Amino acid sequence: MFKHILIPTDGSKLSEGALRAGIQLAKEQGAQVTALYVIPDYAAMIYGGEALMTYSSSELNKDSEKEADKVLHAAQDIANAENVECKTARTVNISVHQAIIKLAQEIHCDLICMASHGRKGIAGILLGSETQRVLVNSSIPVLVHRAA
Repeated sequence: MFKHILIPTDGSKLSEGALRAGIQLAKEQGAQVTALYVIPDYAAMIYGGEALMTYSSSELNKDSEKEADKVLHAAQDIANAENVECKTARTVNISVHQAIIKLAQEIHCDLICMASHGRKGIAGILLGSETQRVLVNSSIPVLVHRAA
């Protein structure tokens, strides 16, 4: 049924659970996966509000790229252990949900599998949910993985 599953990950335990579930589903379906890490666009966040910060956004970007590479390498290792074809992608964007949806469309994914961080109440309202934003805005089906 599914041929290409996009699995956004941020390296957290919750997203690792979704990664493992998505890879297992891909294995059962004979599908390939693409693991995605979205790096926040620090330059846009720092300078967008006319607040100049004293630290360099390029240093933040370098650190973020290293973290992304580490997380994506781990994702690839998990997929390889399950004999599932896994590509990786990283992108810089101020909007995580838009980056997820855009890549899923560009590479013709037929499912997005992602974690829900499970924030409720005021925290959920104030912090928002990238998963919720993907659910609302994606024309591609979204499988939300919740930790047991």
